[in-house]
Amino acid sequence: MLIIPVKEGENIDRALKRFKRKFDRTGKMRALRSRQQFTKPSVKRRAEIQKAQYIQRLRDNEEQ
Repeated sequence: MLIIPVKEGENIDRALKRFKRKFDRTGKMRALRSRQQFTKPSVKRRAEIQKAQYIQRLRDNEEQ
């Protein structure tokens, strides 16, 4: 459970923004959305490989 202490005189919007940021870092929503439908292990592995290739291409272009 997330606890966000609201300081004296603090704007509620500011506290809400801190809550949203903290909640996003937990990764609960991403995990929930990924569990909504089944993805085959081969498809998951292919996506990981494509992401790694993309990042490698970016790093290679950065070096040049």
